[in-house]
Amino acid sequence: MISGTAAIAGIGATEFSKDSGRSELKLAVEAAEAALADAGLPVHAVDGLVTFSMDNTAEIALARELGLPELRFFSHIGYGGGAACATVQQAVLAVAAGLAEVVVCYRALNERSGHRFGQVSRAAVAALTSSGVDNGWHYPMGLGTPAATVAMIARRYMHEYGATSEDFGRVTVADRRHAAVNPDAWFYQRPITLADHQASRWITEPLRLLDCCQESDGAVAIVVTSLDQARELRQPPAVVRAAAQGSGPDQFVMTSYYRDELGLPEMGVVARQLWAQAGLGPRDVRTAVLYDHFTPYVLLQLEELGFCPRGEARHFIADGAIELGGELPLNPHGGQLGEAYIHGMNGIAEAVRQVRGTSVNQVPGDGPVLVTAGTGVPTSALILGPD
Repeated sequence: MISGTAAIAGIGATEFSKDSGRSELKLAVEAAEAALADAGLPVHAVDGLVTFSMDNTAEIALARELGLPELRFFSHIGYGGGAACATVQQAVLAVAAGLAEVVVCYRALNERSGHRFGQVSRAAVAALTSSGVDNGWHYPMGLGTPAATVAMIARRYMHEYGATSEDFGRVTVADRRHAAVNPDAWFYQRPITLADHQASRWITEPLRLLDCCQESDGAVAIVVTSLDQARELRQPPAVVRAAAQGSGPDQFVMTSYYRDELGLPEMGVVARQLWAQAGLGPRDVRTAVLYDHFTPYVLLQLEELGFCPRGEARHFIADGAIELGGELPLNPHGGQLGEAYIHGMNGIAEAVRQVRGTSVNQVPGDGPVLVTAGTGVPTSALILGPD
């Protein structure tokens, strides 16, 4: 069992912007140095690095720029935003197995000023891989962006369970209210109302502009080490109580339309592992940081994770249940809809702050914090708690 063997000892980030003015490598270095400073660790202590297969900064490039003497462990996690929590899982496994002592997980991207994920990518359909073949089936039908693919499942969800655009909008309203008091958030001091959501333009029906996450420039880094070592460092450790990955039946990347049952079964695979590893259940969770690239998937995650029955998330989130002071506050930092879209890594950093008690929107109590990675793809999640 890996539960309780390792902890997040440091977190670091650049500013979140729409035009960073520097390379992704530079962003990665800044975030890694900030995370190590936060932990109180020297750079030369790092012997492991983990990132996304989509990250443009290779481990050896980051190691050179940081001046690391050697690497004993390095790894890439695939499937875009679904990789976020799995980077920490890989680091925990390495530490628990004695393959590394200090592992930095990182993600750096100029996703607004550089390559924009929300636009059609010809390279995705032309790739000489199985993913290129898969994309070749849906690109000719006009399903060439993440929003277009998510719209398919969102429409089916509305049809089967009676959800409305207003139900989706409540997720954005909560996130933006939380971001409005977070000075690090792009939408600091800019809350919205449900009327604002409903007035925003269509992107791909039934998704409006304010159902879709931001495009951001920035980087986030996470330092993972053994719990024993973390106890000796600068910050209170955020203990990894559970870490899991999951892929479901008939899994595609954002286009698993033809499953018999509507849902996100890959998150169900993750949820069962999380609760078993941690010895906890949904009612034990104090606050959750759910990957909010598109609002409908927040509702689906609540159901797959067991916070409410299937098809009931729209009722669960009514009357402010996911806002501060509600039954289950979600994304106290503002999420990817309000703070920044750094492929979910900023959500892990917020979960750490909640455990430390240092969030700008601190949720009372000392219970565990749940954080998830991208959905619609093979995914991952963590449960963090105090020592």
